[in-house]
Amino acid sequence: MEIGPYIKLHRIQQEMTQAELADGIVSYAYLSKIENQKTEASPNVISLLCTRLGIQFTNETDETIKEKCQEWYAMLFDTNDKEKIKNAYEELNKLIYESQSENLIMFEIHKIRYFLVIDEVDEALKQINKITELSGTFDSLHQFYWYKFKGNYNSITGEFNQAMQMYRAAEEKLNQLDLSEENVADIQYVIAVTHSKLHNTLEAIEYAEKAIDTFRKSYNFIRCAQCHSVLGISYRRIRMYDKSIKNHNLAKHLGELSKNSQIIQSTNHNLGYLHSTKGERKQAIYYYNEVLNGREVDLNTKLLTVTSLIKEYYSISELDKTSEIIAKGFEIFETISEKEAYKIHFLALNAYDLVIRREYAQYEKLVINELIPFLQKQKDFANLAVYARMLGEHFEDLKKYKESVKYYKLANNTYDQLIKL
Repeated sequence: MEIGPYIKLHRIQQEMTQAELADGIVSYAYLSKIENQKTEASPNVISLLCTRLGIQFTNETDETIKEKCQEWYAMLFDTNDKEKIKNAYEELNKLIYESQSENLIMFEIHKIRYFLVIDEVDEALKQINKITELSGTFDSLHQFYWYKFKGNYNSITGEFNQAMQMYRAAEEKLNQLDLSEENVADIQYVIAVTHSKLHNTLEAIEYAEKAIDTFRKSYNFIRCAQCHSVLGISYRRIRMYDKSIKNHNLAKHLGELSKNSQIIQSTNHNLGYLHSTKGERKQAIYYYNEVLNGREVDLNTKLLTVTSLIKEYYSISELDKTSEIIAKGFEIFETISEKEAYKIHFLALNAYDLVIRREYAQYEKLVINELIPFLQKQKDFANLAVYARMLGEHFEDLKKYKESVKYYKLANNTYDQLIKL
């Protein structure tokens, strides 16, 4: 790559200002021209700037670095071995900064994905902010991954409308690029997932069907399973239950073939939710317990299943079982350092705990002042309808009919909103 952007990227990486880097070598205005390729500096100036940045060039060829980068990029999508990913990153991060490599910008963009894969979401945001200044120099391939990984970040943080904008921007770059079918299918898959999160059901089906055609050809069982999950959720939403069950069972079968516990347990949860939607409580409880008693269940799925089980047991008045699952939920939360990321589950646990213990004043305060406003802000209409109706029933039991009508009305309006979605 050109020396100007190379210096700029190193400076940003080291959180150094232009004035700090230029001090005693050139004016910071002249440094700005070097970084933005508006002038050619002398070899002596370049040498001094590189020395201050601690850059020592390696004899490793750019082709070798490119091969290692490609191997690492593939790891970010096809492996769950985070230690292997981290080790490869440490090696590359040192190597790539010791060479004036053409792969540097692409490596920096892929760091966004890397931090998301290893669950360091704050670091991913820092990386986005670090290289935003360079985004004006990106070519079409850089832009494709830049938009895609920013979409990944927005999706993880629950900003699904923003994620869709990023994914659409990445999709628009496809006509300018010669990418593999798998790469194209991957962007189609994440668009399908985002449509599903936004309850754009028909669009989710359309994009999942596009993606699964490619993944079938390449025998990518895990991606096929994930597409079947999207289809299962989508068909459940339009009440095509047989098609939904068929797709969920296909997802589970492929998860078993791949020995992927996350897919298996996620599918069990989805089947539990499907039977709950149909009012089939025993089947729902069976599948939810499969998740809770399963091995290698990711934290979000486990907490989601805990709150779902609590709702099922509470709805059939099995209060001892409800209390038992609440206790399990609190045990899980004791192991979590960043509870804010799972706030909905924590609020739900506390709400059911308070109502079970008949601490009604605290229950009302929690649901009215914290839980309902949080769900409204998140536009989580499914849970909002559940807790608004639960509060309506609570006030009806207490013969507080004015308050009861208020929350029944909120529940009904929320159901109407869900139907529109």
